[in-house]
Amino acid sequence: MSSDKNQNIKTRFAPSPTGFMHIGNLRTALYSYLISKSQGGKFILRIEDTDQERLVEGAADVIIQTLKATGIDYDEGPGVGGENGPYVQSERKEIYLEYAKKLVESGHAYYCFCTAERLKSLHDENGFGGYDRHCRDLSKEEIEKNLAEGKPYVIRQKMPLTGTTSYVDEVYGEVSIDNSELQDQIMIKADGFPTYNFCHVVDDYLMGVTHVVRGNEYLTSTPKYCLLYDAFGWERPHYVHLPLLMGKDEEGNVSKLSKRHGAASFQDLVNDGYLPEAIINYIALLGWSPKESTEEFFTMDELKRVFSIDMLSKAPSVFDYEKLRWFNSEYIKKLPDNEYEAKVMPIMDELCPGNINKKKLGALLHTRISAFSEIKDQIAFVINRLPMGQELYTNKKNKTTPELCKIILEECLPVLCDATDWDNDSLFALLKQFSADTERKAGAVMWAIRIAVARQGITPGGATEIMEVLGKEESVSRIKQAIEEL
Repeated sequence: MSSDKNQNIKTRFAPSPTGFMHIGNLRTALYSYLISKSQGGKFILRIEDTDQERLVEGAADVIIQTLKATGIDYDEGPGVGGENGPYVQSERKEIYLEYAKKLVESGHAYYCFCTAERLKSLHDENGFGGYDRHCRDLSKEEIEKNLAEGKPYVIRQKMPLTGTTSYVDEVYGEVSIDNSELQDQIMIKADGFPTYNFCHVVDDYLMGVTHVVRGNEYLTSTPKYCLLYDAFGWERPHYVHLPLLMGKDEEGNVSKLSKRHGAASFQDLVNDGYLPEAIINYIALLGWSPKESTEEFFTMDELKRVFSIDMLSKAPSVFDYEKLRWFNSEYIKKLPDNEYEAKVMPIMDELCPGNINKKKLGALLHTRISAFSEIKDQIAFVINRLPMGQELYTNKKNKTTPELCKIILEECLPVLCDATDWDNDSLFALLKQFSADTERKAGAVMWAIRIAVARQGITPGGATEIMEVLGKEESVSRIKQAIEEL
């Protein structure tokens, strides 16, 4: 691509508002955005809602909110405006009919008056079959007569019957298809609405889109769109088809990413406690890699600087939830304390009773969670006294046994009951002194108390940190219960 074209590059994201933003759609939006912004170009959002039967109320708002949450800002589109609007296809209905009729006049399209019953008869019992081009060569008089009588019609693209149509994709190279395989596809439906196959071509041209970015399931459909550009006499755009996005099930089987692999939409992942920045960073690496670098962590601004089409992969990419969890854990660790608290404290307020030191508990989890959805399980031992077995008191490193732990707890209980300061540092100093005075190993003392108050082996903090979280009354009560059980 020449440098003068790079300066005028324009890409678009054109989703159908049929539900939440699927991970595959989000990756398409991201790559389309980065291809443009890495070249100093513009990025458009266009809502393709011509398939009225599949529309979901509020889905367009979800798309806009998702782009905003992920930092994918568009230069033209709903709510932003631009010189090529409107940016919702249902509001452009008359434009498509006008351009379809131009193709009828030039001989590249035709009116089809076939009834639904006739079309159905062309298919077998399994629904397979194609249009037989029955109306392709109707006389001018017959067409005018049918129109005058108000007969319902669709407008079909007149495909060439011989030869091949080819184009060069930026990722996959040259793609060719025999024209004999192409159906005379519908451009304008009987209800006056255009099909995706037609209207996106008209919109891309009128909106000045230079690079069409989409999933590789459209690789073999694109020759049809190239023929439309040729029929109008328009310059074809650059095509960038993205590799498949795959998912892995619990048995390790890989197939196209879907809900059965886990969270399939951006909103699902956010609801599961993933940060938008971590999601975007991970998705950026599903089909692209930076030149001459093994770096994995990128901000959006950094992605804009380093992204390039020539580093897109042809091979399918596997969405690995474990890798995403790792990314997310690293992003959570890097969150400034105030931002982390803003996210974690509402969860704490909802789950924890009032006597718990929620701020301290939240701080203990800051470097120990991979997603905010883990918090509920992580703090279950704080909310409830969990059932436990005495084997937890046994620890080889600290040479503890249930019998020894019972003695330690009985000895230190009066010391803890007399404590006036109940913060981590004060409690730690108190128990260190207790260990020295009783000639007990400090590790053994801490182990006995931690197991007694937490009632589980793995905890997000040490004995004194957990006692600060629980407070004096609850901590002492749990130690007394532990002594009785032992």
